[in-house]
Amino acid sequence: MRVVLTNDDGIASQGLLTLKAVLEEEHEVWVFAPDGERSGTSHRITLGTPVMKKKVGEKMYACSGSPADCVLLVLLGALPFRPDIVVSGINIGPNIGTDLVYSGTAAAARQAALMGVPALAVSLNAAAPPFRFEPLARFVARNMGQFADLWDERHFVNINAPNLEAYEGAAITRPSRRRYHDKLEEFCLPDGNTYCFLHGPPPETDREADSDWEAVMQNKVSISPVLLQPVSHRENARYHGARFV
Repeated sequence: MRVVLTNDDGIASQGLLTLKAVLEEEHEVWVFAPDGERSGTSHRITLGTPVMKKKVGEKMYACSGSPADCVLLVLLGALPFRPDIVVSGINIGPNIGTDLVYSGTAAAARQAALMGVPALAVSLNAAAPPFRFEPLARFVARNMGQFADLWDERHFVNINAPNLEAYEGAAITRPSRRRYHDKLEEFCLPDGNTYCFLHGPPPETDREADSDWEAVMQNKVSISPVLLQPVSHRENARYHGARFV
């Protein structure tokens, strides 16, 4: 398969480079990734200003834009082919549940699916070394053909794994609910401006059967098909019962 890799940790991230090395054993792999970290950029795209692409190695390009920009450029012709699949990751840290709203890793996969290409977002549940990227890279490599066959234009696949050398299987899951406890800290500096920082503890995550977080907590790889156009029939029904004037 002809694979394009991207991420939101930047082109020098060991997670991306490990995935590249493993996939190259059987596939043609190209990299088109941000030139620096773009974590938490969500689905931002660059409008009105140019985005730079720079060749930094054999089949490797760095991009000054966001992860979604990277995929947009590739699928609009920045590379001389259309890939069979786009893989975003391996991200340092999980992209669980409502993290998907903020994740640049997920946004790259979402953008590929929106443009008609199978896509995976791949993340490791680890915040500090040692990062065990290779077992997850090999899981992706073993199953990538099946992921491509199962894909349709309505979704991308979000994959999260525990930071282990071996897993206790894989589970098909749904995104869980994360609860964030961020705090605002402000600093007034002599330049007259106030600077705001966000910080806080790791989010709390609901422990629910068949959720992505529950699978990772059970030392399994979580596989979540994520719809591009979310539908909530229950909420729709409630609104249909209301009277708007």
